[in-house]
Amino acid sequence: MASDRWEPAAFKTRVDRLLHGFVAQEADQFSAIDPLLEPVAEQLEAAVADGKRLRTAFCYWGWRAVGQPDSDALVRAAASMELVHAAAVVHDDLIDDSKLRHGRPTAHIALRGAVRRRPRADAAARSLAMLVGDLLMALAGQLFTTSGLPAAYLARARPLWSVMARELIAGECLEILRTGVEPDTTASLKVIQYKTAKYTVEQPLLIGGALAGANGRLREGYSAYGLPLGEAFQLRDDLLGLFGDPEVTGKDNADDVRGHRPTALLAETWRLASEDQRERLRTLLGRRGPGGEGLEAVRELMRGLGAPARVEDMINVRVEEALHALHELDVPPQAAAALTALAHSAALRLS
Repeated sequence: MASDRWEPAAFKTRVDRLLHGFVAQEADQFSAIDPLLEPVAEQLEAAVADGKRLRTAFCYWGWRAVGQPDSDALVRAAASMELVHAAAVVHDDLIDDSKLRHGRPTAHIALRGAVRRRPRADAAARSLAMLVGDLLMALAGQLFTTSGLPAAYLARARPLWSVMARELIAGECLEILRTGVEPDTTASLKVIQYKTAKYTVEQPLLIGGALAGANGRLREGYSAYGLPLGEAFQLRDDLLGLFGDPEVTGKDNADDVRGHRPTALLAETWRLASEDQRERLRTLLGRRGPGGEGLEAVRELMRGLGAPARVEDMINVRVEEALHALHELDVPPQAAAALTALAHSAALRLS
């Protein structure tokens, strides 16, 4: 970077250029195997077309907060976090049967065109999407290991990749296992922690720190900052998922309700509701694909109980906890400033 001042737009452009170039090259090599693979290759590129690059930023500042200088090789290693995220998104959309992401068809929907004349076309498209996600995860490891950082640096961080994969998959499994059962806030927060919080903030920070040789106290501080902030990130996502503007979020408002997902928002609604209100909620959620009036009825019930305000309070508490942990750390001023800005960006975003 040209200076030590945190410039999010410039950083995003830098990461976008790197990611788009890397994935485009890999997609070309993939489709060169056979022209039939071109639609699949297109979805590799589509998977990294958008994003705020927060995970790369947290990894980058996990490195810089140790006192290490800016490094193109580090940015390349950090950008691998976006490929982990892209893989998780493709798989998550497949599991949840989500139709839209960033205002465009999700991978398993887009790939229907490639198999529309084949038997069991929907199942075939879903299988292709699963493989897109698998390949993106493989590419994440490739980008990390070929980043140009010294082998000794990479060796320090490599064990954290296993932890990140284990926790991410555990969180996804917990969400599946909790879907459709009686809502519970504690259980929902555990899903949030493992499915999103850890791989969005904590693990990128820890990987950046490990690459840079961070000491034990700093690593503890990264977790104390990263976990509550990652939870705040997903709690905001829960609110945006139902109450956000689809034109801004690029997602269908009905997804979480239609899928009976164990969000903290739903769990808090359930906790605050009377038995009559719970019965009303059961009826609304039991409708096949609630939308329009049904979806607005769910919103009205949640608002009436104060559940969105309660989740907003949960977000604020976690941001304050993260910032308190950050202020306890002895890190360079530019790193403290960047991580403070990232905390607000991650938790208070509009989309």
